[in-house]
Amino acid sequence: MEMRLRRVAGALAAIGALSATGALAAEPYPSRPVRMIVPFGAGGSADVLTRIVASRLPERLGQQVVIDNRTGAGGMIGTEIAAKSAADGYTVLATATPHTIFPNLYKNVPYRPLEDFAPIMQTSSQPYGLVVHPSLGVNSVKDLIALAKKEPGKHNYASSGQGGAMHLFQALFAGMANINIVHVPYKGSGQVRADLVGGQIKIGCLGLSSILPSHRAGQVRIIAVTSAKRSPEIPDVPAIAETVPGYAATLWTGLLVPRGTPAPAMKRLHAEVTKLLETPEVSAAYRKAGTDVVATNPAAFDSLLRSEFAKWGKVVRDLRLQVN
Repeated sequence: MEMRLRRVAGALAAIGALSATGALAAEPYPSRPVRMIVPFGAGGSADVLTRIVASRLPERLGQQVVIDNRTGAGGMIGTEIAAKSAADGYTVLATATPHTIFPNLYKNVPYRPLEDFAPIMQTSSQPYGLVVHPSLGVNSVKDLIALAKKEPGKHNYASSGQGGAMHLFQALFAGMANINIVHVPYKGSGQVRADLVGGQIKIGCLGLSSILPSHRAGQVRIIAVTSAKRSPEIPDVPAIAETVPGYAATLWTGLLVPRGTPAPAMKRLHAEVTKLLETPEVSAAYRKAGTDVVATNPAAFDSLLRSEFAKWGKVVRDLRLQVN
């Protein structure tokens, strides 16, 4: 009799567990706030562009979207946190080009950039601006190359950290132009921007969305953009490729989730962000930031990630930039 009662109790417990699981699966997504990890500093290009979308996303999801800037190691700290988060749709990684750079630059990376994440979509593409402080007396890429060749090793360029987009975009330029300028890594893009405006450092390369206001105010000078062609937002500024043929580097931003995230959550995120990117309000905000709206499907974004991984891997190897 006691054994029979135990079996009945066990069966009832199992039924209860299955019912709870079914209710959880049927729960509409999202039913609580979504955390969006930005592995870069506040005020940088990836952060600015992410916030344009994230600030409007709660209206469509019906839940709060919390921006979580987890900076450090050029983006690796925040990315590792995202990779090790629960694959439940409530952690989203808002990342950018460095996501495909760092695993090539460092031997020991605590996550796998292509395997540990599932792609949602690419959201933007923008050139960086090759920037100088007016006190440097440089007005063009040709001027900068001439100065660097005249005084090799004397001039420094800043970046937000070893291996980030700022670093690699400028390292690629220096390598292709055959000049010797010294890399000075900072701990974030905000301090780079502040020191460029203040003249503490004379050369940098920043996303247009973060540096255009300072350029327009005359505090710094964008002498070229890193895209293969000129930016429609500042058409009077040439592309680096006009002086250094073949040069091209752009910052893309996109959304990833931990691998294994339920398909319904991924589809909902893709659908709502796509609708936002199609609104005149967001399109205008992106254009003002010198950025193109790009709303791809997961497969296209996966293809981009793999091609960018291969591209920057070659740059790292060719320039012998691996650091550990």
